[in-house]
Amino acid sequence: MASKLLRAVVLGPPGSGKGTVCERIARSFGLQHLSSGQFLRESLGGGGVWLHPCCLPASHSNSCPGFPRTLGQAKALDGICELDLVISLNIPFETLKDRLSARWVHPASGRVYNMDFNPPLTQGVDDLTGEPLVQREDDRPEAVAARLRKYKDAAKPVIELYKSRGILHSFSGTETNKIWPYVYTLLSSKIPPVLSDEEH
Repeated sequence: MASKLLRAVVLGPPGSGKGTVCERIARSFGLQHLSSGQFLRESLGGGGVWLHPCCLPASHSNSCPGFPRTLGQAKALDGICELDLVISLNIPFETLKDRLSARWVHPASGRVYNMDFNPPLTQGVDDLTGEPLVQREDDRPEAVAARLRKYKDAAKPVIELYKSRGILHSFSGTETNKIWPYVYTLLSSKIPPVLSDEEH
C-alpha cells in the first residue's frame, strides 16, 4: 500500500455536517481522521494518510477551531503539505439556522443532540448520565446568523483559491444522507473504498 493515499480537507459552514462526512470518509476509505489539534501536532513529512475537517464535531472538542477557515490559514497549510482534494459542503442558510438552533450538548462528554432528528430519550437530559443538556451561546438563534455571515465572508477567498487549483468539489443539499453518495462516488474515483456505500 502506498504511504500517501489522499490529503483532503472538508470545508463548510457551522452545522453543515463536516464531522459526519469526515467520519464516514474515514470509515469507508480507511483514512485517518485528524482533528485540527492533531493536524498541527503531527508530522506530515513522512507521508501517511489523513483527512482533516475544517471544524471538529462537538463530540471531539468543546471548541470549533476550524482550519483552514481563512485565506491566511490556507496559505499556511500550503507550507506544510499539498492538498489532493477539497470537499465543500453547501447547505442553505435556513437549514443551517434550524440545525444549529436545535442543537444541545452534554457539556461533560461533548455528546450532541438535535431536537429535530437526534433528540435525547428524555427531553433536556443526556441519555447516558441523566445530566442536563445546555445550548451553547453560539448556537442560540440570535448568534447563528452572525456566525454564518462570518463564515461566508472568511471562506469565500479560501474556496476561490482551491477552485482555481482545480481541486475543489462542491456538494449542495439539505441532508448529509443525500449528499453522502456523491461524496462517496467522488472519493471512490480517487482511492479504493474499504466499505461499500450501503454499509453505512
